[in-house]
Amino acid sequence: MYQRQVPVASRLSEVRYEIRGELAKRALELETQGRSIIKLNIGNPGLFEFEAPAHLREAIARHLPNSDPYCHQQGLAAAREAIAMRELARGAPNATPNATFVGNGVSELIDIALRGLLNPGEEVLVPSPDYPLWTAAVILNGGRAVHYPCAPENGFLPDPEELESRITPRTRAIVVINPNNPTGAVYPKELLAAIADIATRHRLVLMADEIYDGITYDDASFHPIAALAPETVCVTFSGLSKVHRACGWRVGWMSLSGPLKRAQDYLHALDLLSALRLCANVTAQWAIEPALHGPDTISELTRAGGRLFEARQAVIEGVAASQFMSLVAPAGALYAFPGVDTTLLPGFDDHRFALELLETEDVLLVPGSSFNVPYRTHFRLTLLPRPAQIEEVFVRLERALERASRSAHRHVA
Repeated sequence: MYQRQVPVASRLSEVRYEIRGELAKRALELETQGRSIIKLNIGNPGLFEFEAPAHLREAIARHLPNSDPYCHQQGLAAAREAIAMRELARGAPNATPNATFVGNGVSELIDIALRGLLNPGEEVLVPSPDYPLWTAAVILNGGRAVHYPCAPENGFLPDPEELESRITPRTRAIVVINPNNPTGAVYPKELLAAIADIATRHRLVLMADEIYDGITYDDASFHPIAALAPETVCVTFSGLSKVHRACGWRVGWMSLSGPLKRAQDYLHALDLLSALRLCANVTAQWAIEPALHGPDTISELTRAGGRLFEARQAVIEGVAASQFMSLVAPAGALYAFPGVDTTLLPGFDDHRFALELLETEDVLLVPGSSFNVPYRTHFRLTLLPRPAQIEEVFVRLERALERASRSAHRHVA
């Protein structure tokens, strides 16, 4: 008897998340065959021998007996107080515990924030390249993602005029990812101020993904956009996953600031949506206050001589030694976004190359086109491996690119 397939939601056809997609599945298959795969697809510090700071582990252990019940749907009071105090200290106007929400990672809160904001067909301006959850969450909540370009020739920074030209009467919000995933761009204060001004003049919500706020290199400086946007509602997202190397704890937060009297209905919506999922993981929330007001444990990793700094340097040197690749050196975050020279590699396709690299060299990267860009010439890799392993990755990358070049020129001839 013919068995009809269970139909799926049509909007899923527009959603991509190659970071954990078909290439990652193929890598798992190869591992079951005994292959040792170097996985550079996910910014997951715990897989690369990083550990969450000891004082955060101690805080969780100390409060474990208090973690059995549900907490308030917005999060533990002490955690929200610590987040609001940090935002106020950074210049975010009107940040309060009552306008702060703790979630099971930033990913859950992005979904809640967009679900509470969007009606069908309404638009959100999203950077291109983006962290693809942003585009996916807009689509899955009935909206339309309108991408504003952050071109490699402009250091992966947006042009404010070009961004503003994409605003329509249906636009509701502007997403800013700073420091940026996947490119590592860190936005100058003047650029952030220009974007904040655009949001203010058009009465748009600013959604600031600042999960990498403490991870910058060389002389790059992070500036929170909420402090530059006193006249528009800003939703700032951050968490413990990256700066505090605690991805598996699933602790994120969003803090609303600005003219919150204009956001009372939105706050009620966010409270309702938070209540529907009961609450975030209580146990790990006890780490928020010591994370925000305890010792700095990230700077030693990002300054010269630190492990992340040296891994980034290994990527920069690996690209510089390549005859095929170029790079806008990442100024922050945990990734690099190299591109290839298509004059040397005619017909280059990032996804096809990533699969070939995996099959022949046991290296898993993410194709750049997975980040909602119109070109297929880039790929993302994480800076988390030790420098020696990154050097080995670039030996394998160059070998694969040389094979691709020979094949491409044979086809052209």
